[in-house]
Amino acid sequence: MQFSRNFMIICSALLLCSSLTYVQTASPPAPVAMTPTPTPAPAPAPEYVNLTYLLSVAGPFHTFLNYLESTKVIDTFQSQANNTEQGITIFVPKDDSFKGLKKPSLSNLSDDQLKSLILFHALPKYYALADFNDLSTKGPITTLAGGQYTLNFTDDSGTVHLDSGWSKTKVSSAVHSTDPVAIYQVNKVLLPEAIFGTDIPPTPAPSPAPDISPAADSPSADSKEGGSPSKALPSDSASHRVMKLSIWSHLVLAVLGGLVLLF
Repeated sequence: MQFSRNFMIICSALLLCSSLTYVQTASPPAPVAMTPTPTPAPAPAPEYVNLTYLLSVAGPFHTFLNYLESTKVIDTFQSQANNTEQGITIFVPKDDSFKGLKKPSLSNLSDDQLKSLILFHALPKYYALADFNDLSTKGPITTLAGGQYTLNFTDDSGTVHLDSGWSKTKVSSAVHSTDPVAIYQVNKVLLPEAIFGTDIPPTPAPSPAPDISPAADSPSADSKEGGSPSKALPSDSASHRVMKLSIWSHLVLAVLGGLVLLF
């Protein structure tokens, strides 16, 4: 009886140990801690370009800047510069270019025409100076004014020339040239043919030079007062002959007087 009880206790203990071993063996291994992958930093946003600031510190471009602000074209330029991948290229006339603009006058333009004229001074893409060599072979280039508002470019040994139909000028300096904004100074206001037509006033001919006679053709003061030297020469030679005759006559008289004394 005592043996049966001990046998049961031993069997129960063995069964419990085997169950615990099975549970430990069947339980899944603890998960390995994973190192989180760092999230890449976002690319820095492009620097905002303030065209008003650029034009106010350079120049003087005050007149062109005033037109940009009064026509609200500055908002179009800013959006093209900062919100597009193409960028913008602007041709800016100096203040003296507007002062020398007498005919045609911008004061006779409507609001829409004036806005188109200012838009005409920009291309809807960034162009470095080296890019204009390719533009010269592509014919008319459409400006931000769109439609028939085009410009023709010519690269002459690195000097960029622009032809608007009315205005012919050239790029005289680079004010700012960093993608996405290029600003170039030009010598004249760009007048579009779409507004002013093709009846370009002729360039006034230079005034003729005064007709001045050569100094050699004018009579000298001596000839006016005393006559020409050619007329004075005969009188001098005649007086010389008279003096020679007088001397010979005196010699003849002296010889005759000497002979009278001898005889």
